[in-house]
Amino acid sequence: MGDATTIAVSRDGAVLHLTLNRPEVRNAMSLAMVGEIAEALRSAEGDGQTRVIVLRGAGGNFSAGADLKDMAGARARLAQDPAAVIKVNAAFGELCNAFADSGLAIVAVLEGAVMGGGFGLSCVADVAIAGESTVFRLPETSLGVLPAQIAPFLVERLGYSEAKRIAVTGCRLDAREAHAIRLVHEVHPAADLEAAVARTIRDILNCAPGALAATKALVRKARWTRPADLVQEAAEAFSRAALGPEGIEGMGAFLQKRKATWSPP
Repeated sequence: MGDATTIAVSRDGAVLHLTLNRPEVRNAMSLAMVGEIAEALRSAEGDGQTRVIVLRGAGGNFSAGADLKDMAGARARLAQDPAAVIKVNAAFGELCNAFADSGLAIVAVLEGAVMGGGFGLSCVADVAIAGESTVFRLPETSLGVLPAQIAPFLVERLGYSEAKRIAVTGCRLDAREAHAIRLVHEVHPAADLEAAVARTIRDILNCAPGALAATKALVRKARWTRPADLVQEAAEAFSRAALGPEGIEGMGAFLQKRKATWSPP
């Protein structure tokens, strides 16, 4: 990712920081940015080092959503490629699904404008932490289009009724309102935001990485499966973990009153 032009990438041990880096357009997500974020995620999932990805935006905003220049360009190509608009929209949907399915822990740090696609990314994060001045908007219907790729994740995060209300009103929410409907998990004053992020990262790093990934997969499946139908699968997953190196180390560390090997010092 050394040649990335739309995101900034930095590492702090097992934590990879991905910063949307087009502050001049409030980090509007171009196709190039979507591609670079997706590549960074794939790289992190395969590097054997990354355990947490922190998503944030440069210049005081998370993201103002999709870059409308890409949509204009897609319309201009319709004569040559009738599916051009579909491809642009689907690229962002594939990115959202990649984050939602990732075995890594995803933390979104939300500030300033969180709109459209930025709203969607906040919904796929495992933990969403907002500054108290953050403003959330889903303006698609007011622009004559649909929050197409975001819709499934709105329902997942907010439930059907609240997701529908937000989508049909082009809703504007402040951070406290977003917290009240559980769009975000925590809200903090600007001065306290970084400490909250650091605490969350530390909590995640105290969890075994394999167990965390397996838990995310099981919880995701549980959304659509009756508890009775998961009993055997969950028991088998538990057995693999308990008898594996993480389970042996974790329970041994607990009994010996010491930190597990994966925990930060």
